[in-house]
Amino acid sequence: MHRTPFLQLTWSDEETGAQGYLVIDRLLRGVASGGLRMRPGCTPAEVTELARTMTLKEALVHQPGDRYQPFGGAKGGIDFDPADPAAPGVLARFLAAVSPLIETYWAAGEDLGTRQEAIDEAVTAAGLRSCVQPALRHVPDGPEAGLRRLDDAFAVRVEGLGLGDTVGGYGVAQAVLATLAEHDEDPAGRTAVVQGFGSMGGAAARYLARAGLRVVAVVDRAGAVADPDGLDVEALLAGRSADGLIDRDRLSPGARLLRRARWLSVASDVLVTAATSYAVDDENEPDVRCRYLVEAANVSVLPSAEKALLDRGVVVVPDFLANFAANSWWWWTLFGDVGADAGEALAKIDKTVWRLVEDVFAEVRATGMSPRRVATRIAERHHAGLRDLPRP
Repeated sequence: MHRTPFLQLTWSDEETGAQGYLVIDRLLRGVASGGLRMRPGCTPAEVTELARTMTLKEALVHQPGDRYQPFGGAKGGIDFDPADPAAPGVLARFLAAVSPLIETYWAAGEDLGTRQEAIDEAVTAAGLRSCVQPALRHVPDGPEAGLRRLDDAFAVRVEGLGLGDTVGGYGVAQAVLATLAEHDEDPAGRTAVVQGFGSMGGAAARYLARAGLRVVAVVDRAGAVADPDGLDVEALLAGRSADGLIDRDRLSPGARLLRRARWLSVASDVLVTAATSYAVDDENEPDVRCRYLVEAANVSVLPSAEKALLDRGVVVVPDFLANFAANSWWWWTLFGDVGADAGEALAKIDKTVWRLVEDVFAEVRATGMSPRRVATRIAERHHAGLRDLPRP
């Protein structure tokens, strides 16, 4: 699937000098799906790779009986610090500049460093109905019904967390559990490190702990919090800030603080990378001390680092297999495959994750290929059957 993207553009902000990028990797039924991130150092190459990953993610989850049928992949990125006071203006100006493409091709959403509320406000200010406007023409019972389902679903709470902030991490946790099952491992007593404690990492940590794993370290941008006896994840969630920072004044007596540079020093059975892209690179790959690495963040392991991990026996579950649930939940809800109900949404995530992980590792055992290569082959097979789907 490495090809010239359908569209690539670069935007420059006259007020701050920030650079923004949009890459539409592939259109299916005239639409491409993918989030908008903001981080210092974001590059066109990064956004291009993320857009390709979105094409794979959309195709991999394809289920013929669903109302929702996959779109192509896209991604937006802005090279700017989201904590800078000027960031809201940068975001709004970028979205205004690319609004013709949101109106026609790009169904956008939040990603690293952006929040859905801010994207919705900026898109509305640009005169658009929704950030997923291109997808609305495909909703079987009409745009109004689909948008009502989304509004109702985002209002659902799951034990203190919004459903929208739960589904992604829940899916990652299920990918961990399904991977352990494929290797005949009981989750009880296994250990996990979660890098990132925002919506994805926080929910993943919650559901891993509930499945019996000891979460022995959690990493945020201020450093790592570790406890070999297992952290109280629910207490950490209760004290978490809006931007995913742990309240270090509310830690249990056994918890110790580690510098951010030492986040890979904690040994575990499972490492969940749920923060930034390229978190594991050639320099720090030798420090990785886990048996299973599950990518909750997109492109969190450099290809060369992944090869080195595979060579020393680490099982790497690729991003588009592990973290598809948040993206898919949006579409399942909009199209009516699930309602505004937590039990219904999580059950569909469960069923889909376990089916895909089982399919991937069955082919891994049969071919000796890596999980990423197998998952890519499955997505490509699905994609081949999607090319001729009619437009409405």
